[in-house]
Amino acid sequence: MGSPVKARNYDASRRRAESDQTRHRILEVADAHLRRHGYAKTTVAAIASSADVHIDTVYALVGKKAEIVRGLIELALSGTDHAVPAADRPYVAAIRAESNPTKKLALYAAATRDMLGRVAPLFVALRDAAGTDTTAAEVWREFSDRRADNMRAFVQDIASVRGLRHGLDTDTAADTVWAMTSPEIYLMLTIERSWTPDKYEKWLADAWTHLLLPPPTDAPTTTQP
Repeated sequence: MGSPVKARNYDASRRRAESDQTRHRILEVADAHLRRHGYAKTTVAAIASSADVHIDTVYALVGKKAEIVRGLIELALSGTDHAVPAADRPYVAAIRAESNPTKKLALYAAATRDMLGRVAPLFVALRDAAGTDTTAAEVWREFSDRRADNMRAFVQDIASVRGLRHGLDTDTAADTVWAMTSPEIYLMLTIERSWTPDKYEKWLADAWTHLLLPPPTDAPTTTQP
């Protein structure tokens, strides 16, 4: 009597695996369409055709176009083939484990450079769509608010090791980091001004060091004999 149960479990696992593979293929195709044609000219029907699935399958496994972009952004933020919450990403653990505020800033600048290299075009496409697509506007606001919350957590971590300069409140510091890590600024600098990602990363770390941290104490002077 135990065999049918095992068979049903096996069939359910296989169906889930097949659905995951199909969803992954849909997202890969959608990513290529969005980067090539932009949000407005990309249709769910075109994505379904390129992925060789019925349009209802796209809606069932991923959702509407704005939800497809949401899924792509989640993957791009995590840098893996599945979404990973910010608190569980390796760079966050490395930042929290570091006690030197300057090194914390350098670690986050490197992580930001990597993330924006993957996600900036998708963020901008979603932002542009938010003006006319109510679902896109909701998803854009969700990501924007989440980014702001993550920046606040990062700044609070800097403050916990007495890293913030005197008189700088956490709200202003968090907003500063939020603005400087925007996808728009990344694309302006790396595309319009032809900065390399390395230069962008160094600029972030240097600027944050000057804007957020206390100035270095002057070296003591010595009297020559």
